[in-house]
Amino acid sequence: MSSIHRSKNYREDFPIFAHFEKRETPLIYLDTAACAQMPGVVMDAVRNFWETSRANVHRGMYALSGRATEAYEDARETVRRFINARSTREIIFTRNTTESINLVAYSLGRSILKAGDRILVPRAEHHSNMLPWRMLADERGVFVDTVDMNEEGFLTVEAVERALKPQTKLFVAAQVSNVLGSIHPVREIARLLRDRGVLFLIDAAQSAAHLPIDVENIGCDVLAFSGYKLGAPMGIGVLYGREELLERFGPFIRGGGMVAKVTENGIRWKDLPDRLEGGTPNGEGAVGLAAAIGYIQTIGFEKIRALEEDLASRALHFLRAVPGIKIFGPSDMKDRSGVISFAIDGIHPHDLATILDRDNICIRAGHHCAIPLHDYLGVPATARVSFWVYNTPEDVERLGKGVEQAMRILKA
Repeated sequence: MSSIHRSKNYREDFPIFAHFEKRETPLIYLDTAACAQMPGVVMDAVRNFWETSRANVHRGMYALSGRATEAYEDARETVRRFINARSTREIIFTRNTTESINLVAYSLGRSILKAGDRILVPRAEHHSNMLPWRMLADERGVFVDTVDMNEEGFLTVEAVERALKPQTKLFVAAQVSNVLGSIHPVREIARLLRDRGVLFLIDAAQSAAHLPIDVENIGCDVLAFSGYKLGAPMGIGVLYGREELLERFGPFIRGGGMVAKVTENGIRWKDLPDRLEGGTPNGEGAVGLAAAIGYIQTIGFEKIRALEEDLASRALHFLRAVPGIKIFGPSDMKDRSGVISFAIDGIHPHDLATILDRDNICIRAGHHCAIPLHDYLGVPATARVSFWVYNTPEDVERLGKGVEQAMRILKA
């Protein structure tokens, strides 16, 4: 029986922790916002694909390729159910959130947006949900407008409404900020945008492993996330789009698998989703993503949310007592995920992370691919901790002791 069922210590489900406990100082991994560790069930699923079904998806007329194709398309159905899309035609496999958003920017720039149109982007966005729109401004003559969060780092419906202009055609935003940890009211924002005829793209990179997503209930037009932030292999991502919108998209990558016919005089593209998945598909990535989704669903988002709230509350309680500290993001846990970014007077986050690493405590330090936000906050960088199911109260205790030790060393 899986350790998911026989033990509430989810840390046991992740082989990397046993590896370090046998060899050196136990691993305290507090950087899930950048990359989640992989549960054993995902490794097993990928290994089984390699051993029994490794072949080119959609390409072969033999049984092995058929098994690979079936596994790949079963994974697409798993993703469809996971986010409650209407059809597998609305699920496009990509490499990651970045590629998904770039696909949308490329396609919108050639099918819908025109010079003079406006795109609204929160200042807190990750560069992956900012730079593609700046590209359209440079290449297509659209305008990119900015909306700010409130004092606690929370994006309100009222702020979005004030920032909309008659020419606004698209609003893009993360459901959860990768720096501030803010959980934004995407359903309410979607309702506002729908009434105004504005398209809505959600970056779900920081939410897909932590909060339930129902694209039909939310009412967004496009949503993107990366598999590796759910414990899946790197190199697999998802783009969801309303079918009627995706039907207007031309191919982003041209090559094998996405054409129905090619002649010297023309090309006929395949239907969705194949048209938007040029090149050899990432079969093992899709299988691993399906297994990661299954693992998450076995635990349940209610349990995941409760675990993260408890750990984040413990960490915030300790950090608020640190002299000279500034914690960014909402103070109320109902508005915050398990992401906490902070800065300590007189200590550079890089130095803090380096000292913590001596005790095998992994945190993130830097601008987290959100330079405009850090400029707005008035800090060059922040330290960031982020929690998931394998973290424990003992991890928070060791983090606290590590920060205290770092302060003694760096402020001596």
